[in-house]
Amino acid sequence: MTRLRVALGILFGMASVLAAVTLVALEGHEVALLRTVDERGNVRSTRVWVADEDGYAWIEAANRNRPFLRDVHAIAEVGLRRGGTLRRCQAVVVPNPEGHERIRRLLAAKYGWADRWVGRLTDTSQSVAVRLQCR
Repeated sequence: MTRLRVALGILFGMASVLAAVTLVALEGHEVALLRTVDERGNVRSTRVWVADEDGYAWIEAANRNRPFLRDVHAIAEVGLRRGGTLRRCQAVVVPNPEGHERIRRLLAAKYGWADRWVGRLTDTSQSVAVRLQCR
């Protein structure tokens, strides 16, 4: 029984460390809030990583089934809250492979180890880039 308790304690400790590292990876750098509206008028808020290049903000949908990406296809006007400021933006989905390669490069450069860690937890090999022109 003692060995079982020790083994369970070690497993719980390892799981706790992995969870803590994941939380720091996800939330330890800039996280923006994307507000989209679906075709029924329902507002959705999604936490996203964001990178800037060429005067645009860039975000990533890990895959084509992300609900916020469906919203963007329906209504391209979105809101982006960064640093306490909400800005209205026009969203444009950038076709792959160019879009995917760009967003992967931008997020890897900005988020570093956190991007690599999250990449081990979710498949972004077919991710979609969304370019935001904000006012």
